Amino acid sequence: MALTTADQLIIDRTAAFVREKFLHEGSGHDWEHIRRVWQTTRALARQTAQADELVAELGALLHDVADWKFHGGDEDAGPRAARAWLTSQQVAESVIERVETIIREVSFKGLGVATPMSTVEGELVQDADRLDAIGAIGVARAFAYGGHKGRPLHDPAVPPVQHDSFEGYKRNAGPTVNHFYEKLLHLRERLHTPAARRVAEGRQQFMEQFLEQFLSEWEGRDLSN
Repeated sequence: MALTTADQLIIDRTAAFVREKFLHEGSGHDWEHIRRVWQTTRALARQTAQADELVAELGALLHDVADWKFHGGDEDAGPRAARAWLTSQQVAESVIERVETIIREVSFKGLGVATPMSTVEGELVQDADRLDAIGAIGVARAFAYGGHKGRPLHDPAVPPVQHDSFEGYKRNAGPTVNHFYEKLLHLRERLHTPAARRVAEGRQQFMEQFLEQFLSEWEGRDLSN
């Protein structure tokens, strides 16, 4: 569904609002992350005839507006914050409800937890968000978040955990390298769109090569070559 002039205005206002809120955030969930997810979502939406571009773009811009990771595990913080902003902008209730649903459903919740999206717009935002969690930027963001949380880079004595509940996943505080095996390496197989899956191939390969090099250096194997 093509955007009207009024739609573009609310998107522009929302982008400015989110940019100001997250410009100096340092955990990898900053404005540049949101901008990339927004731009990728927009590109995917324009390739998807049945997508409502307004809902998709607003969902992308607001998907991290109040992430549970930074709000005491409160899963409703994001939908509440999005509703407050969109209501202040006189956005239609039908649009607000669909954006809330995207925010509520989009997050990874553990390797053993299914995270289906109930709308095509949600699938686009989830694909865009997950693409930004893998590849070179994904590696950088993983370590930025780990440092933000005070987590060690790696600890061979702490094995990765395949969380089978969202509550267990939220309590996880393992080393950053574990995050690759608990989440990042599994995102490619959970993407919805052919375009996202194509992009993911190269990013997946980069992560695998990075981990091979990281562990080689950690264990000193490269010194014996």
